[in-house]
Amino acid sequence: MTLRLVILLFGLPLISFSQKPNQPNSSEILHRLEKINVLGSALYVAAHPDDENTRLITYLANERHFNTAYLSATRGDGGQNLIGPEIREALGVIRTQELLAARRTDGGKQYFSRANDFGYSKNPDETFNIWNKEEVLADFVKVFRMHKPDVVICRFPEDGRGGHGHHTASAILAHEAFNLAADPNAYPESAKEFGTWQPKRILFNTHRFFFERAGEEFHPENLLSEDLGGYNPLLGQSYTEIAALSRSMHKSQGFGSTGSRGEAQEYFYHVDGDSTTVDLMDGVNSTWSRIEGGKKVGAHIDNALLHFEAGKPQLIIPDLIKAYEELSQLEDGYWKSLKMEEIKSLIKDCAGLYLEVKANAESYVPGDELKLSIEAINRSDVEFDLFSVDIMGIQTFEVRQKLFDNRPLNMDKTYQIKEGMAYSQPYWLREKGTLGMYKVSNPQLISKPENDPSLQAVFTLKYGETYLDYKLPVVYKRNDPVEGEVYEPVVITPPVFVNLPDKVVVFANGEEKEVTVNVIAGKNGIDGKVELSLPDGWKSKPKKSKFSLENKGEQASFTFVVTPPASQSEGTMGAVATIGAQSYNYELQKIEYDHIPTQTLMSKSEARIVNVDIQKKGERIAYIPGAGDDIPASLEQVGYQVSLIEAVDIKAEELASYDAVILGIRAFNTQDALKFKNKELMTYVEEGGTLIVQYNTSHRLVTEEIAPYELKLSRDRVSVEDAEVRILKSDHPVLNQPNKITQKDFDNWTQERGLYFPNEWSPEFEAILSANDPGEPARDGGLLVAEYGKGYYIYTGYSWFRELPAGVPGAFRIFTNLISIGK
Repeated sequence: MTLRLVILLFGLPLISFSQKPNQPNSSEILHRLEKINVLGSALYVAAHPDDENTRLITYLANERHFNTAYLSATRGDGGQNLIGPEIREALGVIRTQELLAARRTDGGKQYFSRANDFGYSKNPDETFNIWNKEEVLADFVKVFRMHKPDVVICRFPEDGRGGHGHHTASAILAHEAFNLAADPNAYPESAKEFGTWQPKRILFNTHRFFFERAGEEFHPENLLSEDLGGYNPLLGQSYTEIAALSRSMHKSQGFGSTGSRGEAQEYFYHVDGDSTTVDLMDGVNSTWSRIEGGKKVGAHIDNALLHFEAGKPQLIIPDLIKAYEELSQLEDGYWKSLKMEEIKSLIKDCAGLYLEVKANAESYVPGDELKLSIEAINRSDVEFDLFSVDIMGIQTFEVRQKLFDNRPLNMDKTYQIKEGMAYSQPYWLREKGTLGMYKVSNPQLISKPENDPSLQAVFTLKYGETYLDYKLPVVYKRNDPVEGEVYEPVVITPPVFVNLPDKVVVFANGEEKEVTVNVIAGKNGIDGKVELSLPDGWKSKPKKSKFSLENKGEQASFTFVVTPPASQSEGTMGAVATIGAQSYNYELQKIEYDHIPTQTLMSKSEARIVNVDIQKKGERIAYIPGAGDDIPASLEQVGYQVSLIEAVDIKAEELASYDAVILGIRAFNTQDALKFKNKELMTYVEEGGTLIVQYNTSHRLVTEEIAPYELKLSRDRVSVEDAEVRILKSDHPVLNQPNKITQKDFDNWTQERGLYFPNEWSPEFEAILSANDPGEPARDGGLLVAEYGKGYYIYTGYSWFRELPAGVPGAFRIFTNLISIGK
């Protein structure tokens, strides 16, 4: 029988296209063989990266062998970054890759909706006012129909006990999708593509915490429970140990986790569908008998299990081929597609097949020459022929050569990258979205965790009369003197990039300023002109500058003197490079961390420009970094000299020469040295200095002594960015010198007003401002000022770390006043 397959996207295993190929050992092969014999599916649902229960995903994927996935409503763009400076969209890219790294660890798959993590919200109504609920619900329904879960499990309840409005919204959406996925009239586009689906039940993965938050007693005996603490001898770890490794992939959130051993109970509350007190999967037929004709397939898998030998995994290939052929004759459907991919992948692993297409560079421009090295080797005595290789979208060529045991077959090919190929920008960032939603015009991409590889190849192997297709990414790899073999994704880029180093440029009082544009060559030998695009009333000298770059990767910097209009003004500045008749306005950003593949972002080259009426006193600032923010660069924009000082190096006598000392966000959470150096800071204040402490969380403070007087942090926050801010002390210096602060200075704030305000403080502090979200009491602890000795101590929970990098004029004026106090 001759057999050719169309590879379905949703049937592919979750393998990041820039990771080094993993060759499983025999125990892992046996583990995967056992999984092929299970036809069950589960979906975990929550709001953000790091919300998922990795213990449960690990258990369901590896003990129960269910096809398990996590649906995260967002990519976590609104969080903080503990490992670097990336925020917003770039942070969302990092957290997407951290989730994929977590799933590679725990064995799950990953989906997303188009919802954007716009920041904290306190209830689902606020969330749905910013998300497009219909679009997000459509995405949830699509994932339900595509993944076809027998059981859906939510991390959060629908009643608000999950705290964050996104959390509650994710549970509401999951429940609605549970009831809509079976209706062909609801979101018919995904019904047509994937068919309808009705999960058997939906559960809430509850915890003692949720009961305590509601003021209720926790009675686990009344709940469905499951012990997730089992040990898997084939994997050599307990599920809780694997889960800790998975959880630790969320490094940007600081969620490194230590593994545990022994019993680990999880509890579940019935939400809808069939109820059970027996087992999560009670009533789910997970055997081959669930599909018509499946028993014959299952019989061959049983034979493979019977014949398996750890030292000779290739012995089961005939059984797997028979199962594959038998399955190919069944009616098309979800389980057929999924299991054919699993069987085919296992055949490859049992034979020790290594298939690779390697490019000679990590990036290409449309029209470039592409040199490929192709390798195929069969490391078993099973007879395979390499029938053909398809470099997708470029050329298919027949090979028709036997792959002899441990004798590599190597070929070199040269092609040209097609004109018009799409650049490798993450698909959800290609178009401009809204505050709450990413715009994705291609419905085929919605729910996918990341782009398909820019270049792919399909190896077609022949075993007897059976053809097996293996789709693989074209990779670039290099040898690092320390790391050895390093894989990187191949990307398609424009021929030139124009980077604006400063994303916000602040002009004080109409003064002209130099703006730098870095022109980077995406290919060899480019010549052209670079210029700035400016709003009406703004001017630049020169108008254009010529560039000539000989080598790919070469960079040249150009300076333009920009003059703002006389009046206060703000807008968007862009950089544009022109080569011949073609213009390009992309900037290049590479994100490189050891725990995720290198990410290349190519967004529009734009910066916010602001001409603000601002006065300041003082010149020199010492900045003690915390969890990472861009405030130092923002302060330099308005003329301050900022010195970054590590917490361990703090000395009061050396700080005395600075006009102010500022602690970065969450410094008292992240800098261990502050448990000792806080005394040096207080001495600096006592002797006449100004200390500004930005927000910290009460959880995991390195010391309780964060202020010279009693100060108690809370979880109070004002999440509505345009919530009214009331002035409590209109005559206080921080509202009058050197800038007179008015209500206008609180206009156009972004994402939120502030977070983790203190709710108790000693009488030495003066509360300057008050704000609150709708329906909540006043939160007066966002800006507290106290005199201490000869100096001033300021604690502020207002979100300067968002407002200053966003170029909010009023935020600059207020923050300058904080620095200027007492001068």
